[in-house]
Amino acid sequence: MEAYNVFRDLAIIIFAAKMFGILARKCKAPQVVGEILAGLLIGPGMLGLVQQSDFLVQMAEVGVVLLMFSAGLETDLKELLKTGPVAFLIACAGVFVPLLGGTLLYMGFYGASPWGSEDFYIAVFIGVIMTATSVSITVQSLKEMGKLKGRVGTTILSAAIIDDVIGIIVLTFVIGFKNPDSNPGSVVFSTALFFLMAFAVGIVVYRVFKILDDRYPHTQRIPILSLALCFFFAYAAEHYFGIADITGAYVAGIVLCSIRDSSYIDQKMEISSYMIFGPIFFASIGFKTSIDHLGGSMLLFSAGFVVVALLAKIIGCGLMARLCKFSFSDSLKIGVGMMTRGEVALIVAQKGLSVGLLTSEYFTSVILLIIASSVFTPILLKIMYAREDARQGA
Repeated sequence: MEAYNVFRDLAIIIFAAKMFGILARKCKAPQVVGEILAGLLIGPGMLGLVQQSDFLVQMAEVGVVLLMFSAGLETDLKELLKTGPVAFLIACAGVFVPLLGGTLLYMGFYGASPWGSEDFYIAVFIGVIMTATSVSITVQSLKEMGKLKGRVGTTILSAAIIDDVIGIIVLTFVIGFKNPDSNPGSVVFSTALFFLMAFAVGIVVYRVFKILDDRYPHTQRIPILSLALCFFFAYAAEHYFGIADITGAYVAGIVLCSIRDSSYIDQKMEISSYMIFGPIFFASIGFKTSIDHLGGSMLLFSAGFVVVALLAKIIGCGLMARLCKFSFSDSLKIGVGMMTRGEVALIVAQKGLSVGLLTSEYFTSVILLIIASSVFTPILLKIMYAREDARQGA
């Protein structure tokens, strides 16, 4: 009978995640924040209604792979190429400055560590978490103000896409270097080999799917085969190249993002991801989040983590935008628009926990960052655009 307990756990997780997700949305916060808090409440840290199990861990891993596959499918390659060099430079600065800021923050709290040591990789990984960008809140705010299609909105969207690609590559390198059997040369070689393989296989796969899409448009076989491709890329990345499975899933999404039915595939993936795998993944973050250590130095570190993460994006992206001939006002808007964090930051943190680069108490810092960035970003953007409109009206 114990095997049937999983159905009880799933019922509790899905119900609690949905209710708290709705509550979070009512409070103008991302739905994922509510799902994480639901996991914290029903998990072993508080009420203990659901206990972590191997089955739930594996379901959560499927959830994160599907989330990254959807992120790849939503990539707009044409828009990416259009804004090209400027968005690339802004994205690079938006990765480098937070990466450096997070690393220095950790070393400032826990002491500098020699290159290659365990603490050094943990410090770098704190920076890697800060590199992630999630502009869903920014997009919604710009839509409401009618500013999404402008030069600033387009640049933010393109830079955010490139930012995530670079962030995933950095994550891949850091995890590779963490392996005690690896060396810098092998990590660089395996990473380069994976992306070369993905490019070569991706061209063939894209053409095959394009033919299938032309012949059998809007049929179930397209998303089913796409899901198989997603899982194969995730498996191949981990098994053959030592690359994170989420990297493989993300690349699979990018391969298919330009076919005609990419949005149809994404809609079908969204059903299973939204209804079951996504809530389990975000609730599992709550299961692993420890509040026992949230006091003293950890509370101070969390505050520093939030402040550094927000300022690093504003400084890095804003300064680079200014160097790319944007006005000071538009540069500041780009910096603020790029500072939101969401699912990708959680995915990176989850991967760090699974490979031993992070402990559960640091999830609290990540959750606080998501909440703070989700609240401050729309407020600041509205203030800046309101002032600009007032000046133009005068």
